[in-house]
Amino acid sequence: MIILPRLYAILESSKFPDTPSLCAFAEELVAGGLTFLQHRNKMGNAREVLDQARELKRHLPNSVQLMMNDRADLCVAAGLDGVHVGQDDLSPEGARKVIGDSLGLGVSTHNSEQVKIADKSSADYLAIGPVFATSAKANPDPVVGLDGVRAARALTRKPLVAIGGITRANCGSVIEAGADSVAVISDLLLGPRKSAEEFFRILR
Repeated sequence: MIILPRLYAILESSKFPDTPSLCAFAEELVAGGLTFLQHRNKMGNAREVLDQARELKRHLPNSVQLMMNDRADLCVAAGLDGVHVGQDDLSPEGARKVIGDSLGLGVSTHNSEQVKIADKSSADYLAIGPVFATSAKANPDPVVGLDGVRAARALTRKPLVAIGGITRANCGSVIEAGADSVAVISDLLLGPRKSAEEFFRILR
């Protein structure tokens, strides 16, 4: 059962020199109130991604939901709470076959047509973005803006996560546009505990 909080942290492993520092960062986020995190490692091989995911799981309390990016098989192997797939990854239906009915499933979308398709899938929540310009991806999809969030909100009743360039300065406007949750990478990197606490004060 996926419970989406207002703030959804993405743990981008490339931002950290090693697994211990990634785990320490995740623990700081949890100390700041985070209950929902996604493990994203685009660079490692399957063994490295799996080992890192297991270490994260070991360091975090059971009350924290930990999602795997892309890899449904590694999500199951690591004992995580669900998988998040993109448009170029395994289909939602394919991912659901791997993870079963009890684990969470999120799907990234980048335009209204993709939202309509994902809405009909077995996904527990949808992500829309990038809302603003982002440096987190080398080749990001076109920016959808707040209008893109509003359009997505009108097309689905599933929980909606906004992602892409979201900061403490603009997160309130994203929630006002219809998002249930905001996914953040960069604006949590410096002083993660304090940053998380500030996000939650804004997002109440």
